[in-house]
Amino acid sequence: MQNSISKTVAIQLKQARTDKGWSLDKTSQQCQVSKAMLGQIERQESSPTIARLWNIATGFELPLSYFFTESVASINNEQGIEIKTLFPFDKQTQIEVFSLTLQSQHEQLSKAHNNGIVEHVIVINGEMQCLIEGSWLTLKQGETTKFNANQAHGYRNCSTQPCTFHNIISYPK
Repeated sequence: MQNSISKTVAIQLKQARTDKGWSLDKTSQQCQVSKAMLGQIERQESSPTIARLWNIATGFELPLSYFFTESVASINNEQGIEIKTLFPFDKQTQIEVFSLTLQSQHEQLSKAHNNGIVEHVIVINGEMQCLIEGSWLTLKQGETTKFNANQAHGYRNCSTQPCTFHNIISYPK
């Protein structure tokens, strides 16, 4: 599975660069990811973390699920978090939906995304906290929140059990 993820991300990254006509230097500047790392990703020598993949998607102004395919719907290449695509980006609705599972004591921080992106969080099981506007909001099973993702934000599981939540990401039209 890991090779499939690396291959898919490499292909999609090369395609995004081709579509924009960007060099590795330009891509590095736009995505805030080193040229060396981008090269490693394209050569399938490294799989990006979810945070790094978000940086790349943000730099290209693409939805996160652009880097996945139907056959690669899950990433768990970093310890403590797993992300599964429930619905890939839909051009008509401008949304994509993920299921994320945070292991016990895992914290996942994210840099600001592009303006207009809104994240909707629905806790499926367990308890978690969301970092929104510099404060941690505690959410339990069945509770929800939404926020503008054009600011640093994060998720953490302070409990001893895994926590699963759905993240509906809407992009501006």
